[in-house]
Amino acid sequence: MQRTRMLVIGLDCATPDLVFGQYRDSMPEVSKLIADGTWGPLRSCAPPITVPAWACMTSGRDPGELGMYGFRNRVPGAYGMRLVDAEDLRVKRVWDWLGDHGRRVAVLFVPLTSPPRSVRGAMVSGCLWPGDPGPWCFPRGLEGELETRFGAYRADIDGFRSGDLDRIFRELILMTNQHFDIAEHVWKQMHPDFMMTVEIGLDRLHHAFWQHIDPTHPRHDAQSPWIDVGRRYYAHLDERIGAMLRLIDDDTVVMIVSDHGAQPMHGGFCVNEWLLREGYLALRTEPKARTTLSEDMIDWDETTAWAEGGYYARVFLNVAGREPRGALPAAELDRVRARIVKSLGNLRDEDGRSIEVEVHVPQTQYREARGFPPDLMVYLDNLKLRAIGSVGHGRLVVAENDTGTDSCNHAWNGVFILGGGGVTGLGRVDRATIYDVTPTILSAFGIRGPEGLLGKDWTNSSSGRNRGAA
Repeated sequence: MQRTRMLVIGLDCATPDLVFGQYRDSMPEVSKLIADGTWGPLRSCAPPITVPAWACMTSGRDPGELGMYGFRNRVPGAYGMRLVDAEDLRVKRVWDWLGDHGRRVAVLFVPLTSPPRSVRGAMVSGCLWPGDPGPWCFPRGLEGELETRFGAYRADIDGFRSGDLDRIFRELILMTNQHFDIAEHVWKQMHPDFMMTVEIGLDRLHHAFWQHIDPTHPRHDAQSPWIDVGRRYYAHLDERIGAMLRLIDDDTVVMIVSDHGAQPMHGGFCVNEWLLREGYLALRTEPKARTTLSEDMIDWDETTAWAEGGYYARVFLNVAGREPRGALPAAELDRVRARIVKSLGNLRDEDGRSIEVEVHVPQTQYREARGFPPDLMVYLDNLKLRAIGSVGHGRLVVAENDTGTDSCNHAWNGVFILGGGGVTGLGRVDRATIYDVTPTILSAFGIRGPEGLLGKDWTNSSSGRNRGAA
């Protein structure tokens, strides 16, 4: 009996409307897989952010169980935030279970694999690698081999929000080609039973170029010289994916997935400005221009709440006994939190237009809320508005991101494509979630997952189907 093999290609930020619609005619290799396979939108986790989304996808656990609420987490006993890394992830991921069952694995460029961990095979860290001298491969000796063959490692694109579009696109192609060259080499030379490779390039393309490629964007210019850059890059990805698929046989299961999608960014909501106006946040001095909110700017004795910006707002209450200078009695937490939620439900911009707001409490949203969760998670205008954490704007809604040039925000749905290896193609399905990836991978290898995994197995036709035209 032939041993099962599986190739998972992750495309960070790949968007259903483009892969299944607008750019499908430029992606013939992916379209072949769609035609015979199972495909559709893949609902992300909440929040739909690279970290924690890839961790949820590859562990079958939700962000609360992982204790990961974004790229940065609160430092216990302090007000500050720090960047998370693989050491913060204290659960097994799908390749660990495969290794436990004797399968050889290759894990390439998956976010939250830095520093690289010991696996039954090889691992190359993803976009959060901090650079030299930090390790980026397991085994460590693999670094020299890959550098000799493929040059200095390109983990990510520095300054992808700099607005320097010519440089960004040049580096985007160089990085993408290096990643696929490495993936082809590893597949041919190491013969893994399971390989997962993630390309971060699409995410960087979207953040840098979305207003140029999306005619619905408020700042779209139909005369932009970059108007075809999205189609060009998606076609290039398709060519590289096709080259990978030509290396596999008919018995290899193939999955293409993304962690979230993309949509136009319509601006940002200044959440700390709002907290100031509502009397929850107090500053020592009023800023005269846009200023990043820092710990020493805040009058903590008079502050009830403050927020971290990003794709969504994380609101923290300044609770006595929990925060270093907590001003809110712990017994008042639930009452004040409910009051803030009610006020957020009536948000309006300067022109009196209502702002759609979705608010969640981690302790009720997740099965557990480990680590240091925010007291409120606030999604603005269905993610079309970023949360702006800086102060001194003089208004609540602004047109631009405050951390660099950007015209794209994340969207809830990524993509899911499954085929090959004798897996029954179900056509279009509309109920797949990011949590389904791990049980589907394990099932392809005939492995029963541990108790408590979220998600369902799409290799089994009884998972339900909604057949659509391919």
